[in-house]
Amino acid sequence: MTEPLTVLALFAHPDDAEFLCAGTLAHLADRGARIHIATMTAGDCGSSIFPAAKIMRVRQKEAQRAAALISAEYSCLGEKDLLVFYDRRTLCKVLELVRKVDPALVFTHSPSDYMADHETASRLCQSACFGAMAPNFRTGARRPAKAVRAVPHLYYAQPFGNRDILGNEIRAGLLVDISGTIERKETMLACHESQQGWLKEQQHIPGPVHAMRAHAAHLGKLAGLTWAEGFRQHLGQGFPQDNFLGKLLGNLVMPAGGYAAVGQR
Repeated sequence: MTEPLTVLALFAHPDDAEFLCAGTLAHLADRGARIHIATMTAGDCGSSIFPAAKIMRVRQKEAQRAAALISAEYSCLGEKDLLVFYDRRTLCKVLELVRKVDPALVFTHSPSDYMADHETASRLCQSACFGAMAPNFRTGARRPAKAVRAVPHLYYAQPFGNRDILGNEIRAGLLVDISGTIERKETMLACHESQQGWLKEQQHIPGPVHAMRAHAAHLGKLAGLTWAEGFRQHLGQGFPQDNFLGKLLGNLVMPAGGYAAVGQR
C-alpha cells in the first residue's frame, strides 16, 4: 500500500502559511496529502492589548482551527517573535521536526523577505531539509527521530509585497492556480481574528483577507489567472531537481510571466 504524500509548511508565525500558501496546501490535501503546518513562534508580539502569554494561547488556537479546515496538523516550536535565531539549539528543533514529519515536500519563507524572523526561518528550514538525513547529526532530543530517507523538495513562498528589504523585485518562478481554493484560503486566514486590529495598527494593513486577495490577484496576473500563489524551488546541490509540485498539481502549476519554470530540465 502506497503511503500518502506528507507535506510540511514551516513558517515563522501563525497566519504566515495561511497568507502565503494555504491555497496550494488545500489543493494537496484534496489529493490525499497529509499536511503539517508548523510555526517557529506562537506570535507573542502580535498584540498591543493582550500580554504575551494570552496572545500566544489565542494565536495557537487560531492556528489549530485554520489547520483543521484542511485536516492538517499544527505545531509550534516555541521560539519568540523577533528572536528567531540561527543557532545550534534552534536548528536542532527544526531538524527534529523535519525528521519527525519526514516530508517529501516542504514550503517555507523566501530567503529574502521583509523581516528577519521570516528570513531566519527560511535558512533554518533549508539547513534542516539538507541535514535531516545525516545520522551523525545528533540533536540531543530525549527520543530523537530517525534520519529521513531523502532530502525533500523545498519551495520558497513568494513574500508579501514581492520585494526584498531594499525594494528590489522578487519574481516568483512558478505560480499555482488557487481559483478553486481561494475561499478556503480566505476562511483559514480569517481564523486569525486577533491579527486584524494588530496588522492595521502595526503595518497599516486594513484587513488581512483584503491584503491576501490583493497579493493573490497580483500573482495571478503574471500567468493570466484570477488568483495564484507564487513559489521558487530550491535547486542547490544535493536537493531534488525535478519540479515535484508541478507533477503533483499538473496544469494548476505554470511558469510566471513567461519565465522558464523551475526544475523543468
